[in-house]
Amino acid sequence: MLKAVFPILIIILMAIYSYNILVESRQIEVIKRQFTAITSDKGILVLMLVWGFGGLLEGMAGFGTAVAIPAAILIGQGFKPMFSALVALIGNTVATGFGAVGVPVTTLCNEVALGGAAPVEAICETSSFAVIQLAPLFILLPFIILTLTDRKAIVKNIILSLWVGGISVVVQYLCAHFLGSETPAIIGSVAAILAILLYVKLFDRKGREGLPTARYSLGETFKAWSVYLFILLLILVSGALCPPVNDFLKSHLVSKVAIPVIGSTFKFGWISNAGLMLFLGATIGGLIQGLSFGRMMRILARTTVNLKNTIITIICLISLASVMNYSGMISAIASGLVAITGGFYPFFAPLIGAVGTFVTGSDTSSNILFAKLQANVAGQLGLTGYSTFYGVPGTETNWLVAANTTGATGGKMISPQSIAIATAACDMQGKDGEILRSALPYAIGYIALGGLMVFLGL
Repeated sequence: MLKAVFPILIIILMAIYSYNILVESRQIEVIKRQFTAITSDKGILVLMLVWGFGGLLEGMAGFGTAVAIPAAILIGQGFKPMFSALVALIGNTVATGFGAVGVPVTTLCNEVALGGAAPVEAICETSSFAVIQLAPLFILLPFIILTLTDRKAIVKNIILSLWVGGISVVVQYLCAHFLGSETPAIIGSVAAILAILLYVKLFDRKGREGLPTARYSLGETFKAWSVYLFILLLILVSGALCPPVNDFLKSHLVSKVAIPVIGSTFKFGWISNAGLMLFLGATIGGLIQGLSFGRMMRILARTTVNLKNTIITIICLISLASVMNYSGMISAIASGLVAITGGFYPFFAPLIGAVGTFVTGSDTSSNILFAKLQANVAGQLGLTGYSTFYGVPGTETNWLVAANTTGATGGKMISPQSIAIATAACDMQGKDGEILRSALPYAIGYIALGGLMVFLGL
């Protein structure tokens, strides 16, 4: 329960709280209108919403917001429900590894660290490995989204997908390598949005003709985006970008709880976790947007109640994963997988993560279940063990561990939870099977390409 609440559930709770503040203040409507007033080119608009804005929503909040909001906006713009659901699901993939301020990858690394808390260096390495494994998909997915929207503009689709995808993967890799898991999806999505805006400014004059003349002032724009701006600012200042601040936060107000049954000590920093930065950023932004502190506390209470099923699920999953680990079940499963697949296991490693997401609906939950399994298989294969950093896996092990979240992002596309959210957002009750059949070929190709990258990278 301690591992589940601190910090996983706190981050998830505060991420959804930040989004609910935007809904309560109605500033999310301003953000929506700003996006739909950029261009009349359907391909660019769809890519902006499901890849740029969807990625930002995933990085900040996660848990379905990146599917529901873009899909609903697309339907409001006249797109067909099935199309809207499909492109929203395809777009909500690579960013999910770093969703909710990086909690999936942070959890992944903590699960395989011997002390239960991975150092920053290990998180940065694993995060950058995940981006490398997903690199071809950063180019391919925008091309698929653009082509599904407009099959005739192939040349434009190739150029735009290379431009936006290239910017996304470079920025996400730099954020992962130098800052860790909290910011790749957030800053990478902002970079993708800016790249699309630059493309529109330079090459899409026709698409800008006939757009609404209403414009928002700088103050109105700041007000609408204040929640996300303050969250990003606090995460950057408290993270690896400012080492003195980061060191101070990590060395003060740290609770330690002895757990004799496993011979370990659980540690949690009250002022160094991303959940606090989410809460402060969202609350400051909410005050700017005109909400009282009392009203925001009611929003937080309502959010906590609404997440009761998620809270129970995460606690039970971590309990299950702990029992599997300490009883030797994971080691036994790892031995069986190595015996079956041998040296080809790395190709199938992402499939394990995808199955985890399909079953649980969450990249984080998949990493909780199978992170230790991937590390054990790495040991069975004779890959680098616990050597690069004290108490955490070495480089080759981290590469295979990262494969779990690589596959988990692909499984997100076809998880029943994601499809249910798309069904609700697009008012397609009873059409879950149709959406699944439409998304399944793309998910299979996604997972296979991820497996090939993992296999070739070892």
